[in-house]
Amino acid sequence: MIYFIVYLFLEVLVSVNISSTIGGLATFFEIILTAFVGISILINFRKTLVENLTSVSYNCIDLEQFQKLNLFTLIGAILLIIPGFMTDILGIVMQFSVITSMFVNRYNVKSGNCKTNTQESFRQNNIQRDSDVIDVEIISDNSSIK
Repeated sequence: MIYFIVYLFLEVLVSVNISSTIGGLATFFEIILTAFVGISILINFRKTLVENLTSVSYNCIDLEQFQKLNLFTLIGAILLIIPGFMTDILGIVMQFSVITSMFVNRYNVKSGNCKTNTQESFRQNNIQRDSDVIDVEIISDNSSIK
């Protein structure tokens, strides 16, 4: 409870200071703009979730990183929707940590550090095919055929 009151106090102080500096109309547009950004992040969250699931399936990230990436995205988007400058700053910071992690994960995928399921199944299929081959040597004796 005390943390919420401290947060509320800081939110009011920061909001009043920034609002008095940039003006009421700019504050209104900032609230509307960040709400649209937060909503668009939530709408596109499905794509981010699919990319993170792909990274998990290719063993690029573990489940803990997967949970953190998705949790930060959701909380950051919700904080961007809530009016206030402190919440907007926290929401943007959470989005940048997710973007940084995604760039690192994409770099790992392109560098070949991740094993894909298709590569593993292709390797297993080649081993299976090689085990079905029987090596035979044919020696012909031309003198017996007349």
